[in-house]
Amino acid sequence: MNILVLNGSPRKKGTVSEVLKSTVSKLESKNSGNSVVWENICSLKHSFCNGCMKCRASGKCILPADDAHRIADEIKACDMIFVGTPVYWGNMNGRLKILFDRLVGSLMAESKMGIPIPLHKGKKAVIVTACTTPFPFNYICGQSTGAVRAVKEVLKSSGFRITKKINIAGTKNKSFKSMEK
Repeated sequence: MNILVLNGSPRKKGTVSEVLKSTVSKLESKNSGNSVVWENICSLKHSFCNGCMKCRASGKCILPADDAHRIADEIKACDMIFVGTPVYWGNMNGRLKILFDRLVGSLMAESKMGIPIPLHKGKKAVIVTACTTPFPFNYICGQSTGAVRAVKEVLKSSGFRITKKINIAGTKNKSFKSMEK
């Protein structure tokens, strides 16, 4: 199985990164022979989407080649995707959102009537979020739920089936290891 990990955290040893590593590691130990591609979104170099919508017809972004084009190819090749993001104002990380904007043409097509057509039906997805807001306020105030909703919208519209959602709340002054116990 080809697994793609999109780590939206700017912290390589932050909660989101550590939960992604742990979750993918558990999956790898169950199924040998998996191929894992790990992408730290905040390290990528790519332009902003200019909203031309030409990717909807061609399936490829017309901007000059950059890391967004490479990620599009990795998404096409994957069987399963893990998307992790810290919660920023009840939403996904801005860098992850910018990347998803650029990937529209590789995630969905469009019918002649303008109806979206998902391009990744049957592929699995896992969403990981972490926020400083403590439980249950992360749900009551829409922090974790907002971020999951935003990522889920992108993945489900693209045809991915969400198999698991991991929400870590109250991360302020806590490390992932202390939350594992």
